[in-house]
Amino acid sequence: MTELPFDQVRTLLAVVDEGTFDAAAAALHVTPSAVSQRVKALEQRTGRVLLMRTKPVRPTESGQVVVRFARQLAALERDAWGELGTAAGAEGTRVPIAVNADSLATWFLPALTRVPQNPPVGFDLRREDEGHTAALLREGQVMAAVTSAAEPVAGCLVRPLGLARYLPVASAGFAARHLSAEPVERCLPAAPVIVFDRRDQLQDRFVRSLTSGRSGAGRLRHHVPTSEGFCDAVAAGLGWGLVPEPQAEPLLRSGALVELAPGKGARVDVPLYWQQWKLDVPALALVAETVAAAAAESLYGGE
Repeated sequence: MTELPFDQVRTLLAVVDEGTFDAAAAALHVTPSAVSQRVKALEQRTGRVLLMRTKPVRPTESGQVVVRFARQLAALERDAWGELGTAAGAEGTRVPIAVNADSLATWFLPALTRVPQNPPVGFDLRREDEGHTAALLREGQVMAAVTSAAEPVAGCLVRPLGLARYLPVASAGFAARHLSAEPVERCLPAAPVIVFDRRDQLQDRFVRSLTSGRSGAGRLRHHVPTSEGFCDAVAAGLGWGLVPEPQAEPLLRSGALVELAPGKGARVDVPLYWQQWKLDVPALALVAETVAAAAAESLYGGE
């Protein structure tokens, strides 16, 4: 049976993580030529093209399989060194996690502070929309993800975390200018709106729920791709938007924001799940339990 040499597999992982052959060479303390030769040798051994030579480099579908294997192997190796009590183990286990911006801005970072650091655990956070974090699991970019996908990625475990609640809000001045002439369900489709990025459908979902699917949010859109910036843009009166409840509540109490259609019980709940590789790494299991406990305190309907 043909083996996958560890030095070649580890080199492929370094190229994917660092983004270029030159950066991988620097990280591995070898020459770029050696990196290129190892990757080519691995491609010849597998009979597959494993990398798309773009900037940054991206794994092909076959490459994703090898990258997942490489990351799992690296995690198991680090865990073994830790159990042996060596200097390599003292460096700790690196846990790459994909998480959406709103979770990062509200409950997720405080959760990570609860993870015991003996032995140490290093977090490599990749910010991505909750609807797309599962793709990073498939590609082998991360070992775990906060995601809205209930269907487990191949080779992964999934557990529900709870519901993230969003409130439709605007500044008082914006509401007076754009949303006071008619019922809110008639005004919102024409009003300026804040969206996170071009994949953000949350505001459209909300407007469709009010209009029985007749229309989405307005065409005049301000794209603000940070959670804190999104909230600030709404409070500044650039447009209305759906803000995570923990961020919205203090501003509602102070009067900086007003809730839209409060009598209609209007809100959007987004289910969140934790997905992780089926991998017996104590650090990963510890992170999973800590995150689940924090989610139970912070999200609706948490475990």
